[in-house]
Amino acid sequence: MPPVIRNPVLPGSHPDPSIVRVGADFVVATSTFEWSPGVRLHVSHDLRTWTDLGGALDSTRLLDLTGVPDSGGVWAPNLSHVDGLFHLVYSNVSAYTDGFADAPNYLTTAASIDGPWSDPVLLHARGFDASLFHDGPDSWLLNLVHDWRPGHGGSAGLEVTRFDRATRTLVGEPALVDLPADGTWIEGPNLYRRGDWYYLVTADGGTGYDHQVRVARSRTLTGPYVRDPHGPLITARDHPDLPLQKAGHGSLVQTEAGDWYLAYLVARPHGRHGPCILGRETALAVVTWTDDGWPRTATGLPEIEVPALLDDAPPPDGPAGSLGPEWSTLRRPATDDWLTVAGDRITLRGGRSPQSFVGPSLLAQRITAARCSFEATVEYHPRAFQHLAGITAYYNSRNWMFLHVTTNDVGDPLLRLAVCDHGVVTNYEDRSEKLYGPVLTLGLDLDGPDIRFRRDTGDGWNPFSPTLDATILSDEHAVELHDGRPRAMGFTGAFVGLWAWDLTGAGHPATFTTVSYRPARVG
Repeated sequence: MPPVIRNPVLPGSHPDPSIVRVGADFVVATSTFEWSPGVRLHVSHDLRTWTDLGGALDSTRLLDLTGVPDSGGVWAPNLSHVDGLFHLVYSNVSAYTDGFADAPNYLTTAASIDGPWSDPVLLHARGFDASLFHDGPDSWLLNLVHDWRPGHGGSAGLEVTRFDRATRTLVGEPALVDLPADGTWIEGPNLYRRGDWYYLVTADGGTGYDHQVRVARSRTLTGPYVRDPHGPLITARDHPDLPLQKAGHGSLVQTEAGDWYLAYLVARPHGRHGPCILGRETALAVVTWTDDGWPRTATGLPEIEVPALLDDAPPPDGPAGSLGPEWSTLRRPATDDWLTVAGDRITLRGGRSPQSFVGPSLLAQRITAARCSFEATVEYHPRAFQHLAGITAYYNSRNWMFLHVTTNDVGDPLLRLAVCDHGVVTNYEDRSEKLYGPVLTLGLDLDGPDIRFRRDTGDGWNPFSPTLDATILSDEHAVELHDGRPRAMGFTGAFVGLWAWDLTGAGHPATFTTVSYRPARVG
């Protein structure tokens, strides 16, 4: 059989892909929101096998996530390459409720995709989803214009501003892009030039089940643009039974042989338009061009398998280091004042409560499969009921599950489960189990919409929880509206990880060993 690319190529929370080719390397940058390091990077030589490089923005010098809200932080990064440098544009969203969107956009550059990345330059905060378009010696910054005023719909269209690559500054005033409005949000803009045409690729219809990638073109950079009369380049909006849904937010790349691909986001719901625990993932589609110059995918629909037009190539090397690139930390980088790694021993100094957007001690990785398991051995000596450490299935500050070691009021160590659903915490005190040793192994199993916790105190695995509803960890469940406006958004997908609290503020430590995440085999 001819080789195929199997979607999603980047499973788990890898939305808003921005793809670029430099020589034989294809690099994809994806959104990371409140998780550090910011802007995840993956590289491939053949578009089939991808190497996780971790995140580009790995220090507060590059990205300060202190205090950002759930699903705030890094939205829709854009990666391009010109003058021998990678150019990474990203936002750091500090607020998005009640009609406002505080979304300053920054630029950092690096000669290598592995860094080091330059000190970020603030470009502007007029709107989000910013991207750079390089056209010979000229460059332009393109972005959505956010409109906070009640009754104005939130978006004032798209604009472009000239960008000086030598000084890394914007030049002159922005110009509005002449693109006919059609009553939907127009986001995620990317510009390309092919022959005499400028092609504008946008993410339309919101980020849910009406999502789509659309294309318009013009002879001039600012328009007027004419939309492809054929309709969306790719969407699943009218096909609710497809396994891949929410297809949208795309970017184009050309191979050395002249073939084209579209990188775009998808989601895999439980049931028809059901909850998406895995979040929004990255997929690929082959793009061809019609005789009259419009791009097309084979069916216009997201597909599980698409042709692999490149020969197999060994995957590029990943980064070295004791903490693998699959790990992320919440709202702060992995610094040794709270997280240390020695061999297979991971020690977390207890951080603040789940409701704090400052100083949590949570080390986690994305759930990448609907059926998977996570295990860790915990060595912990709690001294007060304010000390808690264990494993978590986590979506955001208001939706999580936490199997943990703590104490009762007289200092007896206990194993206990706590579950938070839309900010309401259930602490299963009646199911607490007294512990007689400081070391035990904890596990969880995700089985589609169900999740179960288990423990091993030395006599083998035993269940600890009933079957719980894993869909509280989905994008859809996380969304909270007030009078039709968002109070909380759900952009991140679910994570599993290690969590330590010390609500006394003293940073009481917990040590974890034999940590493993295992997705179920497919097929």
